[in-house]
Amino acid sequence: MSNNLKYSIEKITYKNTDLDCYFLISGYCYAKDNSSIVYHTKVNGEDALFGYAEVYRKDVFGKDKVDAKKAFVGFLIRVDICGEEPKSFQLTAENNGETTVLVSLTEKDIQKYEDTHTIEYDVDSAILENEISMITVAGWAYSNDCQQVQISIYDDQDNIVESSCRHEIRMDLFRNGEILEEQKNCGFRISFKCEKNKHYYIVFKTTKEKRIEKIELTRTSGSTMIKRYARHINAKNIKKAITYVKRNGVSKLVHRLRYGSYIAQSDYQTWLFAQRVTKKNLQTQSKTKFAYSPKISILVATFNTKEEYLKEMIDTVVNQSYSNWELCIADGSTNDFVEKYVYEHYSSYGDKIKFQKLDQNYGISGNTNKAFEMATGDYITVYDHDDTLELDCFFEIVKALQEYRYDVLYTDEDKFDDSIKMYNDPNLKPDFSEDLLRSHNYITHLFIVNKKIVDEVGYYNSEFDGSQDYDYIFRCVEKANAVYHIPRILYHWRMHPESTAQNPENKMYCYDAGKRAIEAHYKRVGVEATVEFLPKPMYGMYHTIYSTKDNPLVSILIPNYNHKAILKTCIDSLYNVNTYKNFEIVIVENNSTEKEIFDYYEELKKQHDNIQVVTYKGEFNYSRINNFGMKYTNGDYVLLLNNDTEVISPTALSEMVGCILRPEVGAVGAKLLYEDDTVQHAGVVIGFSGYAGHVNHGINKDDYGYMVRARINCNYSAVTAACMMVKKSVFNQVGGFDEQFVVACNDVDLCLKICKEKYLIVYNAFALWHHYESKSRGYDDASQEKTWRFNKEVEKFQDKWKDVLINGDPFYNSNWNIQYGPFRLY
Repeated sequence: MSNNLKYSIEKITYKNTDLDCYFLISGYCYAKDNSSIVYHTKVNGEDALFGYAEVYRKDVFGKDKVDAKKAFVGFLIRVDICGEEPKSFQLTAENNGETTVLVSLTEKDIQKYEDTHTIEYDVDSAILENEISMITVAGWAYSNDCQQVQISIYDDQDNIVESSCRHEIRMDLFRNGEILEEQKNCGFRISFKCEKNKHYYIVFKTTKEKRIEKIELTRTSGSTMIKRYARHINAKNIKKAITYVKRNGVSKLVHRLRYGSYIAQSDYQTWLFAQRVTKKNLQTQSKTKFAYSPKISILVATFNTKEEYLKEMIDTVVNQSYSNWELCIADGSTNDFVEKYVYEHYSSYGDKIKFQKLDQNYGISGNTNKAFEMATGDYITVYDHDDTLELDCFFEIVKALQEYRYDVLYTDEDKFDDSIKMYNDPNLKPDFSEDLLRSHNYITHLFIVNKKIVDEVGYYNSEFDGSQDYDYIFRCVEKANAVYHIPRILYHWRMHPESTAQNPENKMYCYDAGKRAIEAHYKRVGVEATVEFLPKPMYGMYHTIYSTKDNPLVSILIPNYNHKAILKTCIDSLYNVNTYKNFEIVIVENNSTEKEIFDYYEELKKQHDNIQVVTYKGEFNYSRINNFGMKYTNGDYVLLLNNDTEVISPTALSEMVGCILRPEVGAVGAKLLYEDDTVQHAGVVIGFSGYAGHVNHGINKDDYGYMVRARINCNYSAVTAACMMVKKSVFNQVGGFDEQFVVACNDVDLCLKICKEKYLIVYNAFALWHHYESKSRGYDDASQEKTWRFNKEVEKFQDKWKDVLINGDPFYNSNWNIQYGPFRLY
């Protein structure tokens, strides 16, 4: 055994079924002197081929300091058995001429590790809700032969127990390589009514196999969340905070903590390196032959660039795994350092690196345009002179172009803090979001454009210097056949004292140029709107106020059951707070029993000539009630509104009207606050708990949310119908609410139908309302019946929108783990 090696074997499996026969070994191994390790496997004494995957395992080093880039010490080794039955197995590691046996199995050992099951499963939790005597079991299950796994509950008398089961997407398992693409929907959440002192079993069954496990309740504690936060409150982080305060002041530290700081710096860098492509994969990529291999021109305007930055910037281009590129450098420096450095160190690349020393400094736009003039590639992208790329950046771009020739593509990005040499502030972007782009330049880098589009729209416009890229992005997107988002961190902004990324106040003129870029975009596409800056410190964020033109009639549709005081609060705010006056109110009366509510209806009709009350006599069905009420509306635009809402901002209704008048918009949601001014709704994302969930839920009304999306207009796949404005024509086009969704899922289903017809769903952050969360129906009065009904409706939703759930929400980002909660990394 080599004293230079440290290793641990953590799991050994010998899978032996009709479909598969293989050994699977996982663990870690590394050399203390960082020298290379070569693995070998033998089956029955003969050398065997094996598959090998590196695994990022910074955890194995404990308190020892280790270069995060060298933490790929974990391994997953698979040896497929194709011939005779294995009698022995051996895994060895060769290092510095010495061989260490990591695993050695005899025939008896192999039998001990043998697993003949085709059904794989795990139970993550089993939670008892005492108030309603309900147990919910969550986990995952799939069959290796791709059969459907039936999941059921039995009691200790072997009687089947009635249950409600809904499935969930398990992207965490898929990303870890534990399941196949077609098995992603293997998560489950099954609920059933229980009795005291009874034992229950969960049963997984296919036509070939049946597996049973006793259900053990999971003990949960409120301290779990405290521990999650506490692990970031350590001496190292406190020291960093003190250093930051000394340099920037307390207010900026608070700003940094609130401004999208959902991820601890050290946690993010660990995650980044775990996602980073390995050297082995880069070698594989370099040998890949694409059917379509476009040349990528990457443009850089240098200006007195530091040697360190210049070298790193160029090196991350020349070391790309995809080789059909050209680097076009236009140098406006006041000296010849850059020119000499490039020719001295990179002349061997010939025409792949084009360099032009400019006769003067033409400014950021002018200098970059000189680089544009040099470009001969099929696709063009602009690169800042002090930034860096991931080495598989070009490969990922070209891979995305194989099935469709997108005119525009963009990637995710983060920042590299040059003062502490750490990556932070990841910008994990949604797929193309028109409203988000009109609120701030969320695309920035890396932005890749078909040269045909560039030739059509032109280069950078110096009129917008400071936000010249924002103006350029708008012009390209306006002409593009499609915009494709690559959900990978492939670009790193460098933050240093002179950079805009480090200190936004360095270049206030940038934000004025950004405002003018949005206004120029509106002028070109024929949109009537005004653009406002958002207040400090939300630099670079904008509020568009769309024209309401002729102030069309808006029909406000309010289902109601009893509760005069609640309805009166809603109605009074529409007349006394709201400033948009061309509206009518249609109240759908649904089986009220209190005399005072009927008296109130009569009072309203006497006071206002734009209120009507229509009566729905069936059992409660939210979808059917609204479909019924819609027939009585006279406006082309209808605000679906809960009775337990109240207008906060006087312009809330006009904000929503301005958005809904846009031809590409199908529905508009509002920002809803609880009574204590925390957020109830600021956008809905598909996929949470196998269904959907609110993001930014529970934050303060003035908090930014991730990447400020709680405070600016943007697009989501769904918004809540507690306050949702729809075009009546689009509502009718998609068939209105699906009446199989009696209480739950109906609004998300409606939004997905609208999205399917290529309309946008807009979240308007400036339309502020209070929402007192279904007080009239006793929402907070949990019962088995309501839980059961919700699960049943989710099952229907999953069956109807299976593809959406599997593919993921386009207005979120696949790097976020929906199992952990909103905006949490894998």
